[in-house]
Amino acid sequence: MVTIGVIQCSLGGDRRENIAKISHYIYEGAKQGAQVILPPELFAGCYFCREEKEIYFDWAEPLEGNTTIGHFQKLAAELGVALPISFFEREGECYYNSLAMVDSQGRVLGIYRKSHIPDGPGYEEKFYFRPGNTGFKVWNLGWATIGVGICWDQWFPECARAMVLMGAEILLYPTAIGSEPQDPDLDTRAPWQRAMLGHAVSNVVPVAAANRIGEEGGQIFYGCSFIANHRGDKIAEFGDTDTGVLIASFDLALIRRQRAAFGFFRDRRPDLYQILVKE
Repeated sequence: MVTIGVIQCSLGGDRRENIAKISHYIYEGAKQGAQVILPPELFAGCYFCREEKEIYFDWAEPLEGNTTIGHFQKLAAELGVALPISFFEREGECYYNSLAMVDSQGRVLGIYRKSHIPDGPGYEEKFYFRPGNTGFKVWNLGWATIGVGICWDQWFPECARAMVLMGAEILLYPTAIGSEPQDPDLDTRAPWQRAMLGHAVSNVVPVAAANRIGEEGGQIFYGCSFIANHRGDKIAEFGDTDTGVLIASFDLALIRRQRAAFGFFRDRRPDLYQILVKE
């Protein structure tokens, strides 16, 4: 059995408070037996992409010598848990929305840079981030192979399918999503969940998403973090104000057999899919 944890909480602008809060919930998840614990997207600060302000470029840090990642490397080694750490990365003159995969010994196994970058009211990410150049990534943690997409990636079935073809046995999505400033009546939480539940069903793989909650500069983040099994059933879920850690366990050997039995990968027809790579 493999046990995963998903953190949901409010996150403000104070870096130290946010890191302390996420660390607290990592301790809580580890106490409950979680082997990998997922915090939300860009948790070290407020979701600054709500607006275009040059000052926020100062928040970016290189991977090497990154103090936030270093903190969670020590915590991962102390608790024996793996931690996918979302961060604002600077590499020379390039800026990315990135994730460092820290294993249970505190080692950085590599980074993933968000592939799909949204651009719209309240989610002005193209002002800050280049599209990722790492390709999709999966990491073998010993007890499971994990694939991680970042927020907007979770809407793209190609991303999920690619990670499972690369060997992912669980898909994780750190997220920052909530209200749409241009349309107060638009509530995306149900389709947001359904898109990922579809990934679970069509790839026969557990899927989990971690979102933030609360108001930040007039934008409301709706939480609704969840863990779904390989059938697309939500087996753990928070509402829009809950704070804490969701926990769920999976028998990956059983899921592997059922994935094979469904035949989705046996019956794929890559020879017919060329339209998918045309612009």
